[in-house]
Amino acid sequence: MNFKSIYARLYALASGIMLIFFFQSAAAQQSVKPLSLNEAISLSIQNSKQLKVSHARVDQANASLKTANERQLPDVSVTGSYLRLAQPNIDLKLNTGSGNGSGGNESPKVNSAAYGMANVSVPVFAGMMIQSGKESARYLAQAAKLDVENDKEEIIQNTISAYSNLYKAKAAVKLVEENIKQSDERVREFSNKEKNGLLARNDLLKAELQQSNYQLALMDAENNLKIANLNMDIMLGLPDNTILEVDSTIFVVDKSIDARGASDFEQLAYQNRKDAAALGLRAKAANAGVKGAKGEYFPSLAVTGGYVAAYIPNVVTVTNAITAGVGLKYNLSSLWKTGSKVENAKAQLAEVEANQAKLADAIHLQVNQAYENYLLSRKKMDTYIKAIEQSEENYRITKNKHDNNLATTTDLLDADVANLQSHLNFAYAKADALVAYNKLLEAAGLLESNTK
Repeated sequence: MNFKSIYARLYALASGIMLIFFFQSAAAQQSVKPLSLNEAISLSIQNSKQLKVSHARVDQANASLKTANERQLPDVSVTGSYLRLAQPNIDLKLNTGSGNGSGGNESPKVNSAAYGMANVSVPVFAGMMIQSGKESARYLAQAAKLDVENDKEEIIQNTISAYSNLYKAKAAVKLVEENIKQSDERVREFSNKEKNGLLARNDLLKAELQQSNYQLALMDAENNLKIANLNMDIMLGLPDNTILEVDSTIFVVDKSIDARGASDFEQLAYQNRKDAAALGLRAKAANAGVKGAKGEYFPSLAVTGGYVAAYIPNVVTVTNAITAGVGLKYNLSSLWKTGSKVENAKAQLAEVEANQAKLADAIHLQVNQAYENYLLSRKKMDTYIKAIEQSEENYRITKNKHDNNLATTTDLLDADVANLQSHLNFAYAKADALVAYNKLLEAAGLLESNTK
């Protein structure tokens, strides 16, 4: 064995090691993750930017509720001052009782003064404004929490739709790949026949053209798969290079739903829809706002107490001056200023009530539309199952005829395309039925409880 031969083998071995390392690195960069629908929903909820915004609104509403509750707590204030004075002229008109009328008493010299006060005021009655404010803030805080639940259902539905789109994209790639294999085999068969003079050149070109069309369709399908996979990665907070494997076993029809009619789901929607409940709480908050606005017509009453201390050198010292009493305050301008505030609060209440009526119509339409779409998806699935049987039988018969020169190549290729399309339609229909089913649950306010 010469040196060149040894060198060639070593070079081949090194090249093989480098190729193995390259493919291992490429596989490591693109990790494959099996993903169930429940896991996808859980990850999407954890990483949803919309839910973070909704939770921030809940925190704001809770802070407003805390502020409203604190308005009934005592107000305590402490003030104090120390003053330096220029030499003032002081003429005390005090009766000292000496009776000599001499007026010879010398005025005290004052160059400073200090005083301190502490006041406590406990509200007793404020025209129900404090209680109405607490009530309104409490309802708004509860409504904000329901908004989070409503947003969560929307996120769940979006995740199911994205999961179904990913399944459809993978199904399309798989089916087109299978047809490309069949098309490649057909082209080889036709090429051999054409060489032996058993097939016209034009028929071979037709088969090759269909092969090219399938390859173009595969490119589109793979591109759609990449986009659908990236969309799921972003939605779930996963690295962009994560390849997701969906669970195809979940795309089955729940026939138990057939026992219910659209009216049943509509009734459930009024009972379970979070947006409807949140709007009801906002109506209560608006009612409380009207009461609070009217409260400005009334005076406010408070129990007060205080402590005063003062010291002016050579003049006076005051200690242990404790005060207690009841304070009554009435703002006369409220007689002509409060009316506009009440009208504004009533307008807000009217807006909420109008939104409630609007939502009731929307629920009626959404439930019935979702119900009809679900029934339609069921019917499509049944039809596509029959279409697959028909297209496969049609392709089998057409191929037999073509093999016996009883059918044209165009007929065979058309039958092949029809067979591929029927399988694609059924795969898409399965995914669309799952989305339609969950859309109906979302319209009825049952989606989150059904996915737990």
